[in-house]
Amino acid sequence: MAQKNALKLFDDKKVRSVWDDEQEKWYFSIVDVIEVLNDSPRARKYWNALKTKLITEGSELSHKLGQLKMPTEDGKMRITDVADTEQLFRLIQSIPSPKAEPFKLWLAQIAKERLDELQDPELTIDRAMEQYLRLGYSENWINQRLKSIEVRKELTDEWKHRGMKEGMQFATLTDIIAKTWAGKTTISRRLCGI
Repeated sequence: MAQKNALKLFDDKKVRSVWDDEQEKWYFSIVDVIEVLNDSPRARKYWNALKTKLITEGSELSHKLGQLKMPTEDGKMRITDVADTEQLFRLIQSIPSPKAEPFKLWLAQIAKERLDELQDPELTIDRAMEQYLRLGYSENWINQRLKSIEVRKELTDEWKHRGMKEGMQFATLTDIIAKTWAGKTTISRRLCGI
C-alpha cells in the first residue's frame, strides 16, 4: 500500500494526513482535527472520551476507524487513529464546537440537496451543469460531456444485455469515448496492470 504523508493547515494548526494510493483516499489524524475544532490542549483525552460516548450511543464509527503510522512532533512515526473523509464528517457532527458548526450546516445542505434529487433526478443534472460552469468549462463542453455519458450508458446497457461484464472492456469503452470528445485517455496504469 503506497502512502504519502502530508500536512494540512486549518486555522494555522497542522492536521496530519496520509494519501493511500490503493484506497484512493485521504486519511486524517483524528486527534489533530479535534484539536483544531475545539482548541483542546488535551485532544487525545477528548478523543478517548468521545469514543466512549459514541460507543454508548450505539455508533459504530469508532469500530470502523483505522490506525496508521504518522510523524509526531519528535519526528518519530507513531500509530495514530485516522478517519477518511466520510468518517471525519460523521465525527465532526459529534463535536460540539462553534468551529464545527459551518461543517455541520454544509453537511445538512448537501443532505437536503441529495434528498431533493431523489425526488427529482433532473436536479442532479442541473447541479452537475452548475458545477462544470463554476469550474470554467464552456456550455459546449458540458453538453458534449452529458451526451458522452448518455451514449456510454446506452452502450454499456447493450453490452450488459449481451452478457459482457464490467471491467476492462467497459474501461476501454470509456477511454474511446473520452479520447473522441476530449482528446484524452482515461485508462489508468493501475487498471491496465502497467
